[in-house]
Amino acid sequence: MSAAPDGSEIEFDASYVDPWVGVPLGGGQLKDPVAANDIRRWSQGMQNPNPLYYDDAFAAESRFGRLIAPQSFAVCTDDSHGAAPAIQGTIPGTHMLFGGDEWWFFGPRMEPGDCITRDRMLFDYKVTQTKFAGPTMFSRGDTTYVNQRGEIVCKQRSTSIRYLAEEARKREQFTEDQDPVWTEQQLEKIEQQRWEYFRSYLDLGHDRRLFVNVGEKLPTRPIGPHSIASFTTEWRAFLMSVWSAFRDDGGPNSLMQAGWLPEMSRDLEGAKVDPSLGDGLYHGPSRGHVQQEYAQLIGLPRGYGYGASMGAWILDYITNWCGEWGEVLHSNMSYRSPAMTGDLTLLDGEVIEMHHDHPSGQPVASVKVVMTNQNEDVLASGVAKVKLPTENLPAQP
Repeated sequence: MSAAPDGSEIEFDASYVDPWVGVPLGGGQLKDPVAANDIRRWSQGMQNPNPLYYDDAFAAESRFGRLIAPQSFAVCTDDSHGAAPAIQGTIPGTHMLFGGDEWWFFGPRMEPGDCITRDRMLFDYKVTQTKFAGPTMFSRGDTTYVNQRGEIVCKQRSTSIRYLAEEARKREQFTEDQDPVWTEQQLEKIEQQRWEYFRSYLDLGHDRRLFVNVGEKLPTRPIGPHSIASFTTEWRAFLMSVWSAFRDDGGPNSLMQAGWLPEMSRDLEGAKVDPSLGDGLYHGPSRGHVQQEYAQLIGLPRGYGYGASMGAWILDYITNWCGEWGEVLHSNMSYRSPAMTGDLTLLDGEVIEMHHDHPSGQPVASVKVVMTNQNEDVLASGVAKVKLPTENLPAQP
């Protein structure tokens, strides 16, 4: 119980979450093997035109000798952006935003033909006061991604921000309901910067990034200006947006009873006739991303981007820089604010530390990443550990 600005008491009962902590969870499992076009569509949706992930001829000349998925692709194989284990237990009248993602990668790469399954569990939670919505729950849940050989590909620890939508509307922390206006000159400058970024990894090509020093700056990656069209394209890149792509494994899972507002709930019975009613974007908890009316219902001013996409932008940014001979080992990023329609997102990185004690004998760089918008507001930040190649590192089979 806490007090609103007008002195009234705010009810926020988290007791129904406690029984879910540490319980192995069920959920959706991908029915079909990963297809090459799933990976291509993902790269397209994340605005990441690295030919390693869509061009067969380029990929055949790589260290892998074939098309593979970017490390960011793992979340595409889940039915809830990896956030479901962090949204367990019923808290009526709530909505959620992504608060961050922590990733551990264990070596295996996803590629066409892989069958990916997931294990899920709510890790922990805490309730604290925020300016945005008063009493707010920060809950963390783990999703472990396993391939058909029983190899653990990676683990994602997603942070969900669960808050009372009505309280967020009252506090009006986000009020700018009009998209910014960009001049032709500004858009041309953004396009030039985008091409400079593309050239940074295309020029590296299949070469190894061997000489990395503390203080090295990564090239700026611009994304946007965002629009309803770009957010919709992102959504359609997620396999969860394909009708009947997942089957329920029958395990315990209270995601659909999390306390969503009626307007933000899926109509699962109606979806048996019209699948768009269970889609999430047309009807359900994600409709605020592309429909301003529902964005404002949950305390945001206009259409906004997906936390899972932010995480993918960051992982793609780092892996494009380190090249095909490098890989992200660990990434821990916190999200402060979503990207909004009309805004430009900018990613910048810097090598802040080098390590030379990894068991593989390869150097590991700690890279700090900061994501901002055109007003220099910080949207996300964190540090990733990136394993870099040596001259004698062999190609992968």
